[in-house]
Formats: sequence, structure tokens, C-alpha cells
Amino acid sequence: MPRIIDRYVIREIVPPFLLALLVFTFILIIPFLIDLAEDLIAKGVPAGTILQLTVTLLPQALALTIPMALLIGLLVALGRLSADREFVVMMACGISPYRLLQPILVFSVICWGLTSWVMLKAMPDSNQRFREISTEIAMNRAEGEVRPRVFFEDFPNIVLYVREVPTNGQGWLGVLAADTSNPSSPVIFIAKSGRMIVDRQARTIDMVLEEGTRHSTKLEDPSFYEVSKFERTIVSLNPESVFPRTGPARGERELSVEELQARAVELQAQGISPHRPIMEIHKKFSVPVACFVFAVLGLALGASNRKDGKLAAFVLGIAVIFGYYVIMFTAEALTKGFWVPAWLSMWIPNILLGAAGVFLLINRARSADQPIRIPVPKWLMRWRRDQDAVESAPATGPKRRHSRLVIRVPFELPRPTLLDIYIAKQYLRILTMTTIGMLGLFYISTFIDKSDKLFKGQTSIGIIAEFLFWSTPEFLSYIIALAVLLSALVTVGLLTKNSELIVMRACGISLYRTALPMVAFALAGSVMLFGMEERVLATANQRADRLNHLIRTGQPQTFGVLNRKWIVGNDGQVYHYQYYDPRKRELNSLSVFEFDPQTHALKSRMFVNKATYDPDREPQGEVPKWALDRGWKREFDSATQANTFKAFDHVGARFEAADYFVTEAREPELMNFGQLRRYITELKASGYNVLEHEVGLHRKIAFPFVTLVMTLIAVPFAVTTGRRGAMYGIGVGIVLALVYWTMISIFAAFGQGGLIDPALAAWAPNLIFGAAAVYLLLTVRT
Repeated sequence: MPRIIDRYVIREIVPPFLLALLVFTFILIIPFLIDLAEDLIAKGVPAGTILQLTVTLLPQALALTIPMALLIGLLVALGRLSADREFVVMMACGISPYRLLQPILVFSVICWGLTSWVMLKAMPDSNQRFREISTEIAMNRAEGEVRPRVFFEDFPNIVLYVREVPTNGQGWLGVLAADTSNPSSPVIFIAKSGRMIVDRQARTIDMVLEEGTRHSTKLEDPSFYEVSKFERTIVSLNPESVFPRTGPARGERELSVEELQARAVELQAQGISPHRPIMEIHKKFSVPVACFVFAVLGLALGASNRKDGKLAAFVLGIAVIFGYYVIMFTAEALTKGFWVPAWLSMWIPNILLGAAGVFLLINRARSADQPIRIPVPKWLMRWRRDQDAVESAPATGPKRRHSRLVIRVPFELPRPTLLDIYIAKQYLRILTMTTIGMLGLFYISTFIDKSDKLFKGQTSIGIIAEFLFWSTPEFLSYIIALAVLLSALVTVGLLTKNSELIVMRACGISLYRTALPMVAFALAGSVMLFGMEERVLATANQRADRLNHLIRTGQPQTFGVLNRKWIVGNDGQVYHYQYYDPRKRELNSLSVFEFDPQTHALKSRMFVNKATYDPDREPQGEVPKWALDRGWKREFDSATQANTFKAFDHVGARFEAADYFVTEAREPELMNFGQLRRYITELKASGYNVLEHEVGLHRKIAFPFVTLVMTLIAVPFAVTTGRRGAMYGIGVGIVLALVYWTMISIFAAFGQGGLIDPALAAWAPNLIFGAAAVYLLLTVRT
């Protein structure tokens, strides 16, 4: 039978464990809620399907978060016992750390069992189910993936560009499709309308084009050009690229132990090193065993004389977890270099940290209430004493008088009171630790996600580090709002629990005045978010997006600086080229398609071997900026599509400026407010659907206010729940944040679908939460 001390320790561990599990799991699925879920809602995917996708992501997150939450739960619980001196009392009563290890190990066995089930059963099945549902969505809504005025290249050997996508989801209008099976001489289809037809039973996927023309030529033979009109034509896509033979391919994370063993045998028979499946097999057992390693480490580090609180334990736990995965990935790299056996690499983190945990626990048992001390070389201690002696020696010689510059202002600036400084210090301490902890969690999860490409040799550690660097602003945009919310909840909750808020009220200081420093920091957070949106986030997202594509595919994006290949001009021309040299400002194998603005039929087509940009050729706007070498041009009759051919050697032309060909794909998250507003004006002038971009524009102003809204709603919530402790406030904060981000996705989808005004779609979450905050502030006792 468990004794009272056992039940007491477990009761202390369970609440922070559950809250840490909730926090970590929520953070890992935030990107899904903001990006993927919003996109799926806008495309009309049923809510049940989106919920299924969310559920299938949970096991993959839980495989990481259960051991992490165990460590954090132990550090927080034991940190509370140490801060309240209960650990000292236990030592005085003869209860050693080894005795406390018993209930901790019992709880660790439960976590080990849950993690083992997730790794061996739940995660392979859920990952496979996620891939199946995603494929199902892609098949059912193939044409819904195409966006107006954006080149779509996900269909095999097809580049698709449409001028308009009706909101009713019934196909496309103004279609240009290029069959790029032969990239140097694509076959061009120009149609008034088009749609995608997917037949799952027959395993076919066809693109149906209506009322258009088909253009084919041989670039090496300019005299050959064929134009054929059609009322309706069908372009069949390769079904194997859309319908795999046995469903979506199963990666190593989707395989069971038996299947991984079979793959290892197969690779070994082919003369290929089977280290990847072998490591994956051992990872399924080593990660659950980490629960026991974290249990020993948590007891050794948590049971101390620290008084720095629970959030300091949170940051310490993140550091230990980060060290665990750094050791794991280093071991994987050594295995890839054939320095460490594959079966051993996944156990090295457990061996090293387990040994460290045992050493620290023994040290803790010997020095009950003393900090853990690590021996320092004598020469280093002697050097430190000499430095201290120099710094403490009295200064000799006459003292210098220092003059002070006094600046007088016609009015007295308001100065923060002692109360403001006290609250600000506590708030900033919590905010800093929360931000660092959650940022570290993002780094860990992102590195784990990309590590598979690293150890397959498809990328390098430098590229992943650069990707993490440029992803940091986006991570901070996710974190700041949640960190501000949690900091306000915990700060006010601690003031309430310690009765400090009651003392302030007795002294005539209202809740509004108490919360003023936190509101000021929230406004500063709003300014910071808006500044990031304007100055940092767009550029960082562009670079991170490019690096992410490079990590995933090993190839640069087709819309990159050197090989974007397809681009639309300001006047509706479509440019296609094989290569762009930004140093020489030179386009190679350039094709220019010009369309009739009324009928959208092809008006002319030009091909040039080389086009060189020279702005000095146009001193007064009379000489073209581009010099074209060796090419031809065909002009078409809008009714009959009959064409006239003209070849040339050296002529001038007026195209877009050279810098236009190195711009990135213009999505809302890749532009700042001014750039996006100008782009929307351009789209509106051309008569295109701009709802998605308008929602993004208004969100750039609305989202930074999330820190202020979260603070205003956190203060009254914390007052009413503060007596239950800071950890309860953290749980409330996670629920509030989950509701807020869900509302962001839902209202944005409504705005993109035209159901509500784009401005309302962007501001609705702030308005709803702001109204709730005002109501609570007016009804709470101040």
C-alpha cells in the first residue's frame, strides 16, 4: 500500500505534469491550427475531417511531450517542496532522496507505458492515417488547390495558371496550362474555363479544358508552329503520381517494429546500410526509457534549496530536454559516419544522462539541502581569488570630481512607483523564462522534424541552423501572445494567492492601477509584433520558406531568384525562361505570351535566345530597356488564331524591369503592410479576387493587438482563479489561447470565402475577446 508521503509526492507531480503536457502539445499543434486548418476551412473541408487530422497529430506530439512533461512536472513539484522548505523537513525526518524515488519511479512506469504505446502503436497508425486523410482531401479537392494568378506546379509535368477561381468552387476561368514534359518546348493550352475530374474507382485524374486553343512548336525550328482550336479537350495526368499503388507511401515513422526489421533485412540484402530502420526500432524503445532517466534527473535537480520558483524549473527542464536531443542527433550523425553502431546510438542519451542523474542523485543524498557543487581546478580558483583581490583594492590618488549634465524639462515626466517596479520585475521574469522555454521547445520540435533529411544526407546542419535562425521571428509571433497571456495570469495569480492584491486594495490601489505596468508591457508587445510584421517577418519568412523547400526536396524553389521560370507581368503578359543571371541581368530562352485584355485569347508569342537588361539605353524613355538577340515573334488573329511569323536578330523591347524577375511569390505572409496594400490595389485594378489578401492585410494590423487583448482578459481571470495557484492559471491560459487561435482560423476562412467582410474577419477574435475582457473588468472586484 502506498504511504502518505507517496501519495503526497504523486499529488504534487500530477498537476504540473498535466499542465506541461497540455502546454507542450498545444505549442506543437499551433502551426497546424494557424496554417493548415485555416486553409482547409477556407476550402470547405468539413469540420469533422479537420478534427480527425488534428487528432492524428496528437500521438506524434505526445511521443515527445510525455517524457518532457514528466521532467517538467518533477522539477516544478520538487521545486515547490524545496522553496517551501518541505524538502528540508523530510531530510530532518530521515526521508532520503532514495525514498522519494519510489513514488517517482511508480509514476515514471505509467509514463513509460503510455509513451511505449504511443511509439509502438498509436504513432505509426496515426501518421499513416494523417497521410491517408491528407491524400483524400487532395484528391477530392484537387482543383481547389489552385489559386488565382499563382503558378501551380504540383500536378506532374503540368504548370497551371488561372486568372480567376469562382467562389462556388466550380472550376477555373482564364486557364493557361503548359505541358512541360519537354521543358525547352512546352505545349501550351489556353482555355476560357477548366476544371479537374478525379475518379477514384477508375484511378484516373483528368484536367478538362473548354473553348480554347493548343499551341505547339519546336524552338530549334522556328518555322514550325501548330495551332488547333477545341471546344473541349482532356489532359490526362499520371495516375500513379496521385493514386499510389497501395495508398500513401509509409515512411519509417509509420512502420511497425516487424516492418522495420523486414526493411532492414531488405536493405542489407541490397548491400545498403540498414542503420536508419535499426535506429528507428531502438528509438521506439529508448524514448520511453527516457522517462526513467528524466525521473532520476528530475529528483536530483528538483530537490534543492532553490527559491526561484516554478517557471525557473520550467526553463531548467527545457535545457535538459534540449541536451538530450542534442546528444541523440550527435549519436545519429556518428552512426551515419560508421563511428557508432546503429543499435547503440539511440541509447547513448539515456546512458549519458542516466549516469549524470545517478551521480547528481548520490551527491544530493550526501548534501541534503546544499546546492550541487562541481569540482573546479585549483589554478582556476586561485586566479579567481586574485581577480577579486584586484577589484576590491582601494583606489589610490586624488579623487576626481565628475560633473553631471542636468536637463530640465518644462514639465515633470511621470515616474514609475515602487509598486510598478515590483510588479514589472515579477512580470518580466516570468515573461522571459516563458519565452525562452517555449522558443527552445520550437527549436527542438523543428530540429526533430528536419533531422531525417539531415541523416539521409539530403541537407546539412548549417542549412538547418540557418532555417531555424530565419524561422525564429515566426516562432516569436506564435509565442509572444501566449507568453504575455501566461505572464499576466501567473503574476496576478501569485499576487492574489499571496494576498498581496488585498493589501494593495486596502491601501487604496485599485486593480486597474495594479495592472497598469502589465498593460504597458502588452502595448510594447503590440508595437514589437507590428514592427516584426513590417521590418522582419516578411523577409525572414521568404528565406525560411526557401530553405524549407531546399531541405525537403534538395532543390531550390522554382520561383527562386535564379530559376523562377514562370512569372506574370503587370500588364498580364506571361514570361517563361530557362535561366536568369542576376549579375549580368540576362534572361535565357525567354518566351513572352501576350493576351487580348477583352477575350483573354493569345494575342502574340515571342521567343528569344537571350535578353539583356540595360537601363542606360533609355535616357529619355524612347529606347527599349531590353536588348533581344536571335528570336521570333508570332501574332494571332483573335477570331481565327491564324498567325504571322517574323524572325529577328537584334531588336529592343520593353518588358518588366530586371528586378521584377527576382521577386518572390507574393503571398500575404511574404509582404509587409505597404507592399501587400499596393499588391491588392494592382489585383483589384485587374478585376481579380483579393479576399484572401484583404484578410491578410487587416490581420497585419489586428493581430499585434492580441497582446493587449490577452492581458486585459488575463487580469480578471487571474483574480478569480488566483487562489488555486499559478499552475491553474497556466491551464486557463492554454484554454483561452486555444479558443483564440481557433477563432482566428475560423473567421479568416469565413473572410476568404466571402461570407463576412475581410476587416471583420481579421478583427472578430479581438472584438469578441476584448468585449469579454471589458465585461470581466467591469464586474470583477477592483
